[in-house]
Amino acid sequence: MESKTTENLTIKYDGLTAVQFIELWETVWGAGPSPEQAELAMKNTLFRVSVFDGGKIVGMARMLGDLGLDYFIKDVVVRPEYQKMGIGRLLIDELLNFVRKNGVSGTNIFVELCAGPDKIPFYEKFGFDYDESQRLKLMCKAE
Repeated sequence: MESKTTENLTIKYDGLTAVQFIELWETVWGAGPSPEQAELAMKNTLFRVSVFDGGKIVGMARMLGDLGLDYFIKDVVVRPEYQKMGIGRLLIDELLNFVRKNGVSGTNIFVELCAGPDKIPFYEKFGFDYDESQRLKLMCKAE
Protein backbone atom coordinates (compact mmCIF):
# COMPACT_ATOMS: atom_id res chain seq x y z
CA MET A 1 0.00 0.00 0.00
CA GLU A 2 1.47 3.31 -1.10
CA SER A 3 0.50 6.69 0.27
CA LYS A 4 1.28 10.37 -0.21
CA THR A 5 0.45 13.49 1.75
CA THR A 6 -1.04 16.68 0.36
CA GLU A 7 -2.28 19.70 2.35
CA ASN A 8 -2.80 17.84 5.66
CA LEU A 9 -4.55 14.98 3.87
CA THR A 10 -3.08 11.55 3.21
CA ILE A 11 -3.92 9.63 0.05
CA LYS A 12 -3.66 5.85 0.30
CA TYR A 13 -3.75 3.32 -2.49
CA ASP A 14 -5.32 -0.13 -2.16
CA GLY A 15 -5.47 0.13 1.62
CA LEU A 16 -9.15 0.95 2.13
CA THR A 17 -10.56 -1.62 4.56
CA ALA A 18 -14.08 -3.01 4.69
CA VAL A 19 -14.69 -1.21 8.00
CA GLN A 20 -13.56 2.14 6.56
CA PHE A 21 -15.60 1.54 3.41
CA ILE A 22 -18.79 0.93 5.42
CA GLU A 23 -18.10 3.89 7.73
CA LEU A 24 -17.72 6.29 4.83
CA TRP A 25 -20.62 4.77 2.86
CA GLU A 26 -22.94 5.40 5.80
CA THR A 27 -22.01 9.11 6.01
CA VAL A 28 -23.61 9.65 2.59
CA TRP A 29 -25.89 6.76 1.62
CA GLY A 30 -27.27 5.39 4.90
CA ALA A 31 -27.08 1.74 5.96
CA GLY A 32 -24.07 0.10 4.35
CA PRO A 33 -23.43 -3.38 3.05
CA SER A 34 -22.62 -6.27 5.36
CA PRO A 35 -19.00 -6.63 6.51
CA GLU A 36 -18.73 -9.80 4.41
CA GLN A 37 -19.92 -7.99 1.28
CA ALA A 38 -17.54 -5.09 1.88
CA GLU A 39 -14.60 -7.43 2.52
CA LEU A 40 -15.21 -9.28 -0.77
CA ALA A 41 -15.64 -5.98 -2.60
CA MET A 42 -12.30 -4.66 -1.28
CA LYS A 43 -10.54 -7.92 -2.12
CA ASN A 44 -11.86 -7.93 -5.70
CA THR A 45 -11.55 -4.23 -6.52
CA LEU A 46 -9.01 -3.47 -9.21
CA PHE A 47 -7.83 -0.21 -7.58
CA ARG A 48 -8.87 1.65 -4.45
CA VAL A 49 -7.95 5.18 -3.45
CA SER A 50 -8.83 6.72 -0.10
CA VAL A 51 -8.21 10.06 1.57
CA PHE A 52 -7.61 10.54 5.28
CA ASP A 53 -7.52 13.58 7.53
CA GLY A 54 -5.30 12.25 10.29
CA GLY A 55 -6.81 8.87 11.12
CA LYS A 56 -10.27 9.78 9.81
CA ILE A 57 -11.43 8.45 6.44
CA VAL A 58 -12.88 11.38 4.47
CA GLY A 59 -13.04 10.16 0.87
CA MET A 60 -12.86 7.02 -1.24
CA ALA A 61 -13.31 5.71 -4.75
CA ARG A 62 -12.97 2.34 -6.43
CA MET A 63 -12.11 1.17 -9.92
CA LEU A 64 -13.50 -2.04 -11.35
CA GLY A 65 -12.43 -3.40 -14.72
CA ASP A 66 -10.63 -5.85 -16.94
CA LEU A 67 -7.35 -3.90 -17.50
CA GLY A 68 -7.92 -4.09 -21.25
CA LEU A 69 -11.06 -2.56 -22.63
CA ASP A 70 -13.30 -1.44 -19.81
CA TYR A 71 -13.09 0.32 -16.46
CA PHE A 72 -15.95 1.32 -14.19
CA ILE A 73 -15.69 4.01 -11.50
CA LYS A 74 -17.62 2.97 -8.40
CA ASP A 75 -18.39 4.31 -4.92
CA VAL A 76 -16.97 7.82 -5.13
CA VAL A 77 -17.77 9.16 -1.67
CA VAL A 78 -16.62 12.26 0.20
CA ARG A 79 -17.79 12.91 3.74
CA PRO A 80 -20.37 15.75 3.59
CA GLU A 81 -18.32 18.11 5.76
CA TYR A 82 -15.32 17.62 3.41
CA GLN A 83 -17.18 18.21 0.15
CA LYS A 84 -16.36 21.24 -2.01
CA MET A 85 -12.69 21.00 -0.95
CA GLY A 86 -11.30 19.32 -4.08
CA ILE A 87 -11.25 15.79 -2.65
CA GLY A 88 -13.68 14.43 -5.26
CA ARG A 89 -11.53 15.90 -8.02
CA LEU A 90 -8.44 14.35 -6.46
CA LEU A 91 -10.14 10.92 -6.31
CA ILE A 92 -11.24 11.02 -9.96
CA ASP A 93 -7.81 12.24 -11.08
CA GLU A 94 -6.19 9.31 -9.24
CA LEU A 95 -8.57 6.81 -10.88
CA LEU A 96 -8.01 8.21 -14.37
CA ASN A 97 -4.24 8.21 -13.80
CA PHE A 98 -4.50 4.52 -12.89
CA VAL A 99 -6.23 3.82 -16.22
CA ARG A 100 -3.63 5.81 -18.16
CA LYS A 101 -0.74 3.99 -16.48
CA ASN A 102 -2.22 0.49 -16.68
CA GLY A 103 -4.00 0.49 -20.02
CA VAL A 104 -2.53 -0.76 -23.26
CA SER A 105 -0.27 2.04 -24.51
CA GLY A 106 -1.70 4.04 -27.41
CA THR A 107 -5.23 2.63 -27.15
CA ASN A 108 -8.52 4.19 -26.14
CA ILE A 109 -10.09 2.68 -23.05
CA PHE A 110 -13.75 2.92 -22.11
CA VAL A 111 -14.25 4.43 -18.61
CA GLU A 112 -17.79 4.67 -17.35
CA LEU A 113 -19.65 5.53 -14.18
CA CYS A 114 -23.13 6.02 -12.89
CA ALA A 115 -24.04 9.27 -11.15
CA GLY A 116 -27.09 10.87 -9.62
CA PRO A 117 -28.49 13.87 -11.52
CA ASP A 118 -27.05 16.33 -8.99
CA LYS A 119 -23.51 14.94 -9.51
CA ILE A 120 -23.50 14.95 -13.32
CA PRO A 121 -22.07 18.50 -13.66
CA PHE A 122 -19.10 17.44 -11.49
CA TYR A 123 -18.25 14.51 -13.80
CA GLU A 124 -18.79 16.56 -16.96
CA LYS A 125 -15.82 18.70 -15.88
CA PHE A 126 -13.61 15.65 -16.51
CA GLY A 127 -15.05 15.05 -19.97
CA PHE A 128 -17.66 12.41 -19.11
CA ASP A 129 -20.78 12.67 -21.22
CA TYR A 130 -23.93 10.72 -22.00
CA ASP A 131 -24.35 7.90 -24.44
CA GLU A 132 -27.52 6.24 -25.69
CA SER A 133 -27.55 3.47 -23.08
CA GLN A 134 -29.90 3.39 -20.14
CA ARG A 135 -28.87 2.13 -16.72
CA LEU A 136 -30.75 -0.97 -15.69
CA LYS A 137 -30.44 -2.52 -12.25
CA LEU A 138 -31.63 -5.51 -10.34
CA MET A 139 -31.06 -6.34 -6.70
CA CYS A 140 -30.55 -10.10 -6.69
CA LYS A 141 -30.92 -11.83 -3.31
CA ALA A 142 -28.07 -14.25 -2.60
CA GLU A 143 -29.07 -17.65 -1.23
